[in-house]
Amino acid sequence: MTRALIFPGQGSQFVGMGKSLADAENAAKLVFEEINDALSQNLSKIMWEGSEDDLRLTENAQPALMAVSLAVIRVLEAGGLKVADIASHVAGHSLGEYSALAAAGAFSIADTARLLKLRGQAMQRAVPVGEGAMAALLGLSMDAIKEVVEAAAQGQVVVAANDNADGQIVISGHLAAVERAIEIAKEKGAKRGMLLPVSAPFHCPLMKPAADEMKSALADIKVERPVLPVIANVLAAPISEPDGIKTLLVEQVTGSVRWRESVASMASLGVTSTVEVGAGKVLTGLVRRIDKSLETFNIQEPADIEAFVKSI
Repeated sequence: MTRALIFPGQGSQFVGMGKSLADAENAAKLVFEEINDALSQNLSKIMWEGSEDDLRLTENAQPALMAVSLAVIRVLEAGGLKVADIASHVAGHSLGEYSALAAAGAFSIADTARLLKLRGQAMQRAVPVGEGAMAALLGLSMDAIKEVVEAAAQGQVVVAANDNADGQIVISGHLAAVERAIEIAKEKGAKRGMLLPVSAPFHCPLMKPAADEMKSALADIKVERPVLPVIANVLAAPISEPDGIKTLLVEQVTGSVRWRESVASMASLGVTSTVEVGAGKVLTGLVRRIDKSLETFNIQEPADIEAFVKSI
């Protein structure tokens, strides 16, 4: 069995995530403490005792999701299982790409936490609240979505932001253009079109100011060559070169998350199973929709880790 470790993106967070892991495993507890110190913020308290609204804030959700994923990785490593020994590739959805890179040793945990905090803040600053939006369009192909956004733009920005799975695509851009796209999509036979409860239009050209901030921030960060290839969101293909990793992370801010193609790419490279590392099971569900031949696992609780280790 050839595995890929996959790491969740924003939307998978929930209050209490990672708490049982920190209580049961010292290796996990140390990860949360390291991230709290790196951010000069008690992020773990927000994760375990805060409100859903506080955790949903982009600047909190992004490093928090990474924290849970890396806590799982550190517990596996403490048990003698290195990432390179259990997987052939890593990948992550949007912010999850940072988690994947940290798991593969490209970034330190502290640097990853600081980068994600800034990324969340920069993405929120890029577009005034109320000017942008994102929407999920269900039941149309990517080719049909391209026609929809072209017709809906009318001088504004609206693009395919997340190609999550067949018939499950998220668009992003100016609010009015996104609303027009929903109506056009319904006319073209979409099963459903709905605005998403997000605070900014991620992964579209309106995020250019955030991309510029991330370019400056990444310039000062040391990137090591990852111990195994990372499937990059904007390429849907593996990359290992440190300079290329930085470039693609900048492009990712305004570019589309090509998750459907990324999963297909992993399968073409010989991956036979995916292991979602961290909070929730969103990516596991998408993988099952994309390629039913892939075996799937999800590990976020101590019992999940125990079961996974036994399965190896």
